[in-house]
Amino acid sequence: MQTQEPIRSEIANFPRQLDIATICVYGLSILSAGLFLFLPLVNLLSPSPWQRSMGSIHGIATLLAVLVITYAGHLAFPLLRGVSKILPQMRTLVFWSTCLSFLAIVSGNWVYMRYRAPLGGARAWLRENTPLVHYIFMEYHEFTVLFTFPLGVACTWILWKYGDSILEKHNRPVLTATCLGLMAMMFFAIGGLVSGLNVARMHTL
Repeated sequence: MQTQEPIRSEIANFPRQLDIATICVYGLSILSAGLFLFLPLVNLLSPSPWQRSMGSIHGIATLLAVLVITYAGHLAFPLLRGVSKILPQMRTLVFWSTCLSFLAIVSGNWVYMRYRAPLGGARAWLRENTPLVHYIFMEYHEFTVLFTFPLGVACTWILWKYGDSILEKHNRPVLTATCLGLMAMMFFAIGGLVSGLNVARMHTL
């Protein structure tokens, strides 16, 4: 019995499996998020001077826009259920989502000019070698990401105009339309990121 007591005390000092699992989950999440945020900076290693400048600026603007828009889109679900405590946060988030969406679209148009170059442009190369990439991914990318800005402007205006009264029963249709707009904004932003990455993977600028 005397020899078992030190063994039990030593075992008690070891971290529990639940603590180890929690540390691993948080560690992997932080590492994955860091690598994801580092993704636009990979453009700085490109041999193309256009890619180093345009790709990095557009990549950073797009990634920040997608992160904030996605967060706002996820909060639209509890807002639709009438959770009032997140309403001040939603007004700020949707405002910054709209601003970042504008920056992503402006920098994307700068990239698009290079994409449509008649000689040596990515569009000409894709249409000649893999036309489905252009007609599926790029056509989707060109049009759907533009919807994020007007949706953001409309949702921002509604949330600031109505204030806390948007949660009242007679304003329920307005709240529903606003939340659906935020969800659509999130869908277009994520789809634009995925389609843009697929085009860049096929042929850089």
